[in-house]
Amino acid sequence: MPETVPNAAKAGPAYPISSVDNALRLVLMLRDQPRVRLSGIAVALDIAPSTAHRLLAMLAHHGFVRQEDGMGTYVAGPALLDLGLAAVRNLDIRTYARPILADLARKTDETVHLAQLEGAKTRYLAAAESGQPLRVADRTGQLLPAHRTATGKAILAAFTSQQLDETFSLEEVGNAERLTPEDRRQLDAELVEVRERGYATNHRAAEDIISVAVAVQDHRGASIAAINASAPSSRMTKKRQIAVVRDLHAAAGQLEELLSTVGRT
Repeated sequence: MPETVPNAAKAGPAYPISSVDNALRLVLMLRDQPRVRLSGIAVALDIAPSTAHRLLAMLAHHGFVRQEDGMGTYVAGPALLDLGLAAVRNLDIRTYARPILADLARKTDETVHLAQLEGAKTRYLAAAESGQPLRVADRTGQLLPAHRTATGKAILAAFTSQQLDETFSLEEVGNAERLTPEDRRQLDAELVEVRERGYATNHRAAEDIISVAVAVQDHRGASIAAINASAPSSRMTKKRQIAVVRDLHAAAGQLEELLSTVGRT
């Protein structure tokens, strides 16, 4: 499909700056299309390929675009993704998630949480507790290493190898989140499984608690949060996990649709 540029406003600024205009139009292309090529950018913006290359180089320098390894295509970079995450955070995702979490807790009769990444950690933002006598407690506000939680792994599964390298780089993490080469190999293997089956799991052996989680995505398919359900392993059997995951996917879909609707208003 050819690259396209969103329609510009009918009345532009009185003193337009063409280079800024082209850079912003290119960013909008990346918002609406998962990947673009240099040749398509040049045609869509009506500029020379050399000019398109300079635009891409500058946007890449600031982290707004990233060239896919070994390919001639460009995708949104970490800075553009961070802006999207900031916009979602500004919506206060907790406000929209709370009634969905309450309904999910009633359906599963287990404690459920909404979480987001903070660097290499997972922050639990909101919860709804199970009515069971033996249940997982509300962990709202807690911050845990992402690779040791189901919610963290559900979000990390959408990351490229380069994004994982950046997330767990030695300069960015503390001792608790630092991965040994063996830790990283294990995480990579787990994330492959998460992608294949569509959900993440985690077993906290000390408490004998099993958690299952699915990602919440924005309109571009980027994982911006995760929803989990946690229970003692005696209740969260393999068979029960499948049923709970169906409810998690339905809840994630509700939240995604709600956030998409809010974003359009």
